[in-house]
Amino acid sequence: MAMKAIVKSVISGDSLLLRGNPGPQGQIPKERVLHLADIQAPRMGTASREDEDWAFESREFLRALAVGKPVTFTSTHSLPPSDDVPRDIGTAEINGVDLASELLKNGWAKLKEMKREPTDEDLRKRDLEAEARAAGKGIWNPHGPKARTTNYMMPTDSQGFITEWKGRPIDGLVEQVKDGSTLRIRLLLPDGDHQFVNIALAGVRCPRVASKPGETSEQWGEEAKFFTESRLLQRYVKVNLLSLPNAAPTPFQSGANATAPPPASIFIGTVLHPAGNVAEHLVSAGLARVVDWHAGMLASSGGMERLRAAEKVAKEKRAYLYANAPAPSAKSNGTAINGNSRSFDATVVRVWSADQISVVDRETGKERRLQLSSTRGPRVSDPKQAYWAQEAREFLRKRLIGKHVKVHVDFIRPREGEFEERECATVRYGGQNSNIAEQLIEKGLASAVRHKRDDEDRSPDYDKLMAAEQAAAAEGRGIHSGKDMPAPKQPLNISESAHRATTFVNGFKRLGRIPAVVEYVAAGSRYKIFLPKDNQVLTLVLSGIRAPRTARNASEASEPYGPESAEFATRRYMQRDVEIEIHDADKSGGFIGALYLNKTENAAITLVKEGLATVHPYSADNLSWAKQLYDAEEEAKKAKRNIWKDYDEEAEQAVEAPKEDANGPLKTEYLDVIVSDVRTKPHFGFSIQILNTEGIASLEKLMREFSLHHKTVAAPAGFVPKAGDLVSAKFSDGQWYRARVRRSSPIKKEAEVTFIDYGNQDTVGFKDIRPLDPKFRSLPGQAHDARLSFVKLVGAESEYHDEAVDRFRALCEGRKLVANIDHKEGQLLHLRLIDPADPAVAQDPYACINADLVREGLATIDKKGCKYLSSYPAMVKKLQEALTTAKRDRAGMFEFGDVEEDD
Repeated sequence: MAMKAIVKSVISGDSLLLRGNPGPQGQIPKERVLHLADIQAPRMGTASREDEDWAFESREFLRALAVGKPVTFTSTHSLPPSDDVPRDIGTAEINGVDLASELLKNGWAKLKEMKREPTDEDLRKRDLEAEARAAGKGIWNPHGPKARTTNYMMPTDSQGFITEWKGRPIDGLVEQVKDGSTLRIRLLLPDGDHQFVNIALAGVRCPRVASKPGETSEQWGEEAKFFTESRLLQRYVKVNLLSLPNAAPTPFQSGANATAPPPASIFIGTVLHPAGNVAEHLVSAGLARVVDWHAGMLASSGGMERLRAAEKVAKEKRAYLYANAPAPSAKSNGTAINGNSRSFDATVVRVWSADQISVVDRETGKERRLQLSSTRGPRVSDPKQAYWAQEAREFLRKRLIGKHVKVHVDFIRPREGEFEERECATVRYGGQNSNIAEQLIEKGLASAVRHKRDDEDRSPDYDKLMAAEQAAAAEGRGIHSGKDMPAPKQPLNISESAHRATTFVNGFKRLGRIPAVVEYVAAGSRYKIFLPKDNQVLTLVLSGIRAPRTARNASEASEPYGPESAEFATRRYMQRDVEIEIHDADKSGGFIGALYLNKTENAAITLVKEGLATVHPYSADNLSWAKQLYDAEEEAKKAKRNIWKDYDEEAEQAVEAPKEDANGPLKTEYLDVIVSDVRTKPHFGFSIQILNTEGIASLEKLMREFSLHHKTVAAPAGFVPKAGDLVSAKFSDGQWYRARVRRSSPIKKEAEVTFIDYGNQDTVGFKDIRPLDPKFRSLPGQAHDARLSFVKLVGAESEYHDEAVDRFRALCEGRKLVANIDHKEGQLLHLRLIDPADPAVAQDPYACINADLVREGLATIDKKGCKYLSSYPAMVKKLQEALTTAKRDRAGMFEFGDVEEDD
C-alpha cells in the first residue's frame, strides 16, 4: 500500500529519512528510514571511516532531488528498528518520478545482484544502469572523483580557525540539528575540502533536547528542534563565524598565568538561509530566548535590534517560552516615578563612584542620587579593582561634573540588605546624546550587569552596553587588560598639622596659581583640595571672607544660612577642576588663599555676591581684590540676598557716620609730607609721614632714645611675637624701629612686620624682635597709608608697570612734597601730590604729580576706584587734558595706540 511522507533528510544515495506531518496540536511527527530497493550507492563516511568514492556526490544528487518534498513510498520489506525508528526497504516516487530509476539513470547508484527472476522493471533499470555506465556518468566517470579531505572533527586550533574565517561568509550544508539553536554544519571551504563544525546560533538559545536514553528534553525543546530541522536540515546556508563560546568578558583576570585554551567543541555564529535568519524566526515564534552577552558579536550588523523586535512579538503573542512572560511594565511609559519626573534635564554635581552620580533637576532644583542602569563599576574596597575604580571615577568626573545632562529613570532598585533603594537611570550628555555608561564600559572602566532571564529592569541600551563590553574585552582595555595594577597610593595630607602646612606655604606662594580638584566642601569657605600632580590633599580656607558655620554633628546647630552656603559651594565647586592661590597657613594646618573656577571666577567674591558670606575686613584689606569683595557685599546688601535678607540700609547708616557726603569734596588743606615707603604688593600703594607736626618732632626724639635703649636691653628668653603685637624690630639697615606684627611663624622663627612710623614691611627673625617697651608706645605710628587721588598706575599685567613704579619712586620716594587729602577711605588717604620745585605749580592750582603721570602715559583716570571724581570737575578736566596729550604724543602705554580701559 502506497504511503505519503516528507523527505526530512538523505542519509546516502540510496537511503532516506522520512517524516509525517505535524499533529493537529503541533505534535512532532514520527520518522522512518527508507532504503531504496535493489540499488546500492556509495556509503558516507564518519569520524572513523572515510567516504567511499562518489559518496558525497551521490547523496548530494538525491538530496537536491528529494529533501523537503512530499514523497509517495511503498514498503516491500521491514527491517528491525534502530533507536525506535522504523526501517523499511521499498520504492519511492516524487511527482511520479521513481527515485531509484533517477539515481541509476544519472549514474549515482548501481543495481544489486538479484537472486530472483528479473521482471520487466528490473530489466528497465538494468538498461538505465548500462546507459549511464556507457556515458561515464556519476560513479562510472572514468576519471574518478575529485580529491578532497573531509574533517569530521572540530578544528584543533579553534582560535586560529576563528581568526582566519571570522567575517568571511562560508558556504555550508546543515548536516544535523542537535536542538533548535545548535547545528552541525559541513563547511565547503574554497579549496574544496570539507570541515564539519558545531555552531550555536548567535544571539539565541533554544531549550535543550535529550541526547541520551533516559534524558528528558526541556519544555518546547522538541518543538524548537523540529522548527529548525524543517527549515534548515540539509539545506545550503551561509555561515558567519563570530566567536568561541568562552568569549564572555571576565574582568580582573590576570593574563600572567593564562594557558592555551583546549580545542572548542562549538563555535558561535550566524546561519543565513536565503529565506532569512532562522534565529530571528525562532525568537518571534517563541521557541528561543535572546542571549544578552552575544550583543557584542551582533552589534555591527544590527542583529541584536532585530532579535529584540522578534522577542517583543513573541511576548505580545505569549508564544511557547513567553507564555508566562510578565506584562509590559506600565512604568516604562509613565512620566513620573515616586512622585518625581522620569525624564528630566539636570546638572551633575557629584560623582560618588564608578557607577553612581548625583544630579540636580534643573526644573525643580532637587538633588537626586542615581545609579547608572545595568552598569557595575570597579570597587575601591577591592585592591585588585581599586586602580580602575579611581580611573572610572575620574573619567566620569571629567566628562560630567557641572555638565548639563538628560536623565531617564529606567527603574528603581529596591532596598536590599545594606544597599538603599536607588533610582537607576540612563544618563546622556553632549550634542550626540552619548550614553555615559556605554562610554564607561567601552573604555574598560565598568562592566555590564548580567540580568536574570526575565528581568525587565534594565537599561534600554542594554544590548549596546553588552556590545561595548565585548569590544573592550576584545581590545584588552581597562579591567579586561589582565594587568595587575597596584592600588593607588593614599594622597599625603599636608594640612595634618600646622607644622607640616607651614613648610609648604612659601613654595606655594612662588608657584602662584596651582591646578587642583575640589574633593569635598566642608562649609562655604572651607574646602578639601586635591593636588593631582603631587598626590597631596590640603584644607583651603578662603581669604577675605567669613561664611556661616554648618553643624558638624547632630549635637551642634548651624549658623543661619550655614547649610545654604555649604550647599551652594558644593553644587558649584564640588569635584571641579579649579586653581588655588595660597597666601598663608592657619594654626590648625589649613591653608588660607583663593579658589578660582574657570580661571576667572573667584569663589570668595561669588559667595559674598550671593549673600552667603560676609567680608572679613582684617584679612580682606590686604588682598588685591579687596574692592571687588566690598562691591560684591554692597550688591548683596542692596538685593537683600540670603544673609542680608533683613538688612536695613537706613538703620545701618544711622549707626555709621553719615555717608551723604562721603564722596563729596573735602576742604582744601595742604600738608608737607615725605613719602617714606613705596610698595607694589599686593597692589600699588605708599606710605607718608606728615611733616612740621608735633608727632614728627616727637618721633625724632623717640628714635634717639630708642637707639640708646636697644644698646643696653637684651632679648628676653623664649619671646614669641604674635600677630597684632607692637614690637621693636631691627630693619635691614641695622637700626631698631617700632613695628606691628602682621604674621608670625614659630616654626621658622620669623615674623612679617609693618614699621608703623615709615609704612614699609619686612620679614624679621625672632632674634631681631623685642617686646616694645611701654614708654615708646604712647606716640601713635607716624606712617599713613595712602594712594594717588583720581588716578591709578598702569596695572601689573602691563609691560609699562615697572616703568610707572620707577617713575613714581623717582618723583616721590624720600622727597618732601606738598599733599592735599582729596578723600578718605577708612585709614587710607587719597592724596594729590605736588612738587613744590615744579614752576608750573605757581601758575596752575591743579598742577600735580598725579596729572604728570597721566600725561606721561604711566597712569589713567581711575573711574571705578575714585567715586568722588564728579566732586572735582576742574581736576577731572585737567586730567582729561593730560590724557589727551598722552594719547596724542603716544606716551608710555599709548605707544602703540589707545589701550585705555573701557570703563
